[in-house]
Amino acid sequence: MTHAIVSLLAVLGVVGQVLALVLLVLLFVARERVRTWFWGYELWAAFVVAAIATGGSLFLSEVAGYVPCEMCWYQRICMYPLSLLTLFAAVHRDYRVARYLLPFPVIGACLSIYHILIENKVVSTPQACQVGAGCTVKWIDYFGYMTIPTLALTGFVLLLGFLALAAWEPAEDAATLPADA
Repeated sequence: MTHAIVSLLAVLGVVGQVLALVLLVLLFVARERVRTWFWGYELWAAFVVAAIATGGSLFLSEVAGYVPCEMCWYQRICMYPLSLLTLFAAVHRDYRVARYLLPFPVIGACLSIYHILIENKVVSTPQACQVGAGCTVKWIDYFGYMTIPTLALTGFVLLLGFLALAAWEPAEDAATLPADA
């Protein structure tokens, strides 16, 4: 069962990467249309991403028994609050709060990139990361590149996109927000 859930998380990571890439391309090509598609649901989409990432990281450490390294803990510091904050913001339809949440995925993505560099031995492993399992241990390795830091980076990039969409609200759009949003 653990292997099946880890595999599911890896597949969700790949799906998330494809979604992030498609979203990025569409934002450059048809920003208004993308805004219309997600209008009113950006915070809910951010909540789903943050909840899956939080649940996935808790599953990997508490159920699968993977020991999180120090870099994983730093990334969790950026991800875990977003699970609750995006839920509260979505329930209350408070889109203004999205701009204050943007630093979390930005910092988390930077930490994830650094963690990927450590994991692939591009930069030397910090002394603090050599205790225990260490940052260079690849607990999962799917499709030749999908590791835990890559999953985290995918979540942070998606969160950055959804929160940016929620924070971007031109004055003329504010008056025409759909009734069901």
